[in-house]
Amino acid sequence: MSTEFHLKATAAADGPYALDIDPKRAGWGYSSLRVLDLPPGGRHSFATGDSEWIVLPLSGGCTVLTDGGDAFELTGRESVFSGVTDFAYVPRDAQVQLASGAGGRFALTGARCENRLPARYGAASDVPVELRGTGNCSRQVNNFGAAGTFECDRLIAVEVLTPGGNWSSYPPHKHDECRPGEESELEEIYYFEVEAARGTEGVGYQRVTPSGRGRGTDVLAEVRSGDAVLIPDGWHGPSIAAPGHALYYLNVMAGPGETREWLICDHPDHGWIRGTWPDQPVDPRLPLYEAPAGDAR
Repeated sequence: MSTEFHLKATAAADGPYALDIDPKRAGWGYSSLRVLDLPPGGRHSFATGDSEWIVLPLSGGCTVLTDGGDAFELTGRESVFSGVTDFAYVPRDAQVQLASGAGGRFALTGARCENRLPARYGAASDVPVELRGTGNCSRQVNNFGAAGTFECDRLIAVEVLTPGGNWSSYPPHKHDECRPGEESELEEIYYFEVEAARGTEGVGYQRVTPSGRGRGTDVLAEVRSGDAVLIPDGWHGPSIAAPGHALYYLNVMAGPGETREWLICDHPDHGWIRGTWPDQPVDPRLPLYEAPAGDAR
């Protein structure tokens, strides 16, 4: 079982980034993720290069400026466990500056792409909040950058929140080959944060098993806040939240398919669990929060 796909917090730090995963580091073709901490009054500039990016506040807010004259004020949020956030999309071949008066932590989710789309603001009130699964498989999905929700060229990104004691990314599934209408080929990054409780740091667990394709990805990881898991291929799931500690993960996906879509194949030994869901209630702790009802803009 390889540990090369589990990047512990700070192990993938580079320069200003607490986490910096690009296609070269991951050994694949498209998906990227950077996590940036800004102090009060902090600023950071970057070139988007050959990738499109979504600037997503994890905590705090910021201003996003592009060299094309776009300016977006992101209200942000206190933490990933406190609410849905607004966000900004910035295109390839641009110069971008982030500035934060109060400071904060920001995810830059990226994907190599061919087409240059316009920079845009994404309102928190427009983010679809989905409750997926039932019973102890209940979880919340914030589909801010899902295919069919927000236009990108290749990038797909969502947030998942799992109450303590529950399993998500279950049943195990994969998307590592192109089968039109059935399965997409998508590289994926999981970035984790774990809610502290009673003054103690929490942990979660992530499993990936080989599907017989690609690099034979095989991971059993104890994950903590700031960790990431790379999934170039394989059956991924479950993601397990320890009792008493809600688990957050940010999924970043992209691939070579002509159509931007998320099509998955359930593991044949475990897909039957979906058939039990209609007989169980959704976990009453969900939603942990809802998207705001409206936006002043």
